[in-house]
Amino acid sequence: MNPRDPEEMGVAEHPVAAEIAASTAVGAVHLSVSDLARSVAYYREVVGLALIDEQPGVARLAAGSRELLNLRELPGGSPDLPSTGLYHFALLVPDRADLARWLLHAARDRVALTGLSDHFVSEALYLSDPDGHGIEIYWDRPRELWEGQVAGRLTTVPLDIDSLIGELPDPDAERFESLPAGTVMGHVHLKVSDLDGTVAFYRDILGFGLMARLASSAAFLGAGGYHHHIGANTWESAGASRPRPGHTSLLMATIVVPDASERDRVLARVRDAERPISDTEAGPVLEDPSGNQLLLALA
Repeated sequence: MNPRDPEEMGVAEHPVAAEIAASTAVGAVHLSVSDLARSVAYYREVVGLALIDEQPGVARLAAGSRELLNLRELPGGSPDLPSTGLYHFALLVPDRADLARWLLHAARDRVALTGLSDHFVSEALYLSDPDGHGIEIYWDRPRELWEGQVAGRLTTVPLDIDSLIGELPDPDAERFESLPAGTVMGHVHLKVSDLDGTVAFYRDILGFGLMARLASSAAFLGAGGYHHHIGANTWESAGASRPRPGHTSLLMATIVVPDASERDRVLARVRDAERPISDTEAGPVLEDPSGNQLLLALA
């Protein structure tokens, strides 16, 4: 997230047209990459994910047994800019000490970072993979500290690195091998062409709550009062189209609902709004107004 004054943030009063299940979460993110071997090595050695399956041209990576990333090779592909798609996907670690260990690993192994931020609700580290796909690794502050305050206090200020590293009793003795098994996909942040249409889709059709908004440039939406499962911004993509064929991109993100009944309710709202639904082997795939693809999966 780009730095913004929290006083610029606000959520206008709006009647609730739909509400997705409170336990809805984000699942695996699917990306195309130009060199699969290079990307697998990066996500294993730098990010700390585990390779759980590899087939010709496709690899699946996880924390523990939970699949978080699906990579598909597109030889010779390159980013298509400006375009809609992925701003970053965000890996949520269980504890603050886990984030501190990862930061020590980044310092020792000279991992290039693009940002270190305190967002009030969370502390976060940012980096980019070899194809320019954005990555966030973060932990959440306890919910009781921020619940009900997201619209007014979500912000971006410099991370207190000394405080974070101080979470570890003996930093010199710490060793990083992988992200902890409890790591999940906390949220996905999308590049979109138009914010009003994006909010209308994710709030009024899918049923996420609008937790915070930065005028016409960014919005943060969540289920069950979470600070955000979906981020969206137009900082690099206002008026842009989806990536053209032959370019590395977000293939789809996954929204995980608790059961088939909830999935049917969401799909009914999507059909009523005359939004496209594609039936795939993995499940129904939706498309937001910026062309971002969303797999609707069951927990």
